[in-house]
Amino acid sequence: MIKFLYLIGKISISFFNSFGLLVKFSLICISHCFRPPIYVHSIFKQMVEIGYYSLPVVGLTAIFSGMVLALQSHTGFSRFNAESAVANVVVLSITRELGPVLAGLMVAGRVGAAMAAEIGTMRVTEQIDALSTLSTNPYKYLIVPRIIAGVTVLPILVIIADIIGVFGGYIVGIFKLDFNPNVYLSNTIDFVEPLDVISGLVKASVFGLIISLMGCFHGFHSKGGAQGVGISTTNAVVSASILILTANYIITEIFFSI
Repeated sequence: MIKFLYLIGKISISFFNSFGLLVKFSLICISHCFRPPIYVHSIFKQMVEIGYYSLPVVGLTAIFSGMVLALQSHTGFSRFNAESAVANVVVLSITRELGPVLAGLMVAGRVGAAMAAEIGTMRVTEQIDALSTLSTNPYKYLIVPRIIAGVTVLPILVIIADIIGVFGGYIVGIFKLDFNPNVYLSNTIDFVEPLDVISGLVKASVFGLIISLMGCFHGFHSKGGAQGVGISTTNAVVSASILILTANYIITEIFFSI
């Protein structure tokens, strides 16, 4: 019994210690986003890294998700003679949920891991300590550009993912399910509302913040050489993915109550 209580206490202390470090790290990084100097060149470099190079994986995920969603929706609605609602369900599901969440998870797997590996390598090879020695704030130079780029670029990726996903549903609806193209487009455009798109973009910005913070946090606190960098990379992707799904529900609940 005593060993069990000791184990619970040890886990709880470790959790709250990590949580406190994360909160402190997040507040420091976010505060530096609003204070000069701002390294504009580094921000644009990270925008290209996060946004442009993530387009292929996000685009492929979106188009196949839209195609599968159209097929599955038609299969379900055909049992109730409601096949005409396929276009409505596809556009609503893509813009409100699938677009932001799938784009966030794909970027977390690709960019979050890269951030943690890069910054973690700099930490274990003492390059971050060298920056401090040269009077360069590592938060300003390494982390703030990634946060600003993540919050800015991910909504753009989600807009592109929404368009591609809806187009994937359109392809299946027209060429596989024999819908009238004009009717399908009309149902898609008439049914979607500005709030549907806005909620997805808000989610995308929050997901971008989460991905950047998790990647930088775990990389910044890496230790133990190459093995420690690998552990930090794994933890960054896992924690970012879990927080994305958690934040997705919270934001959905907020917009659902509007």
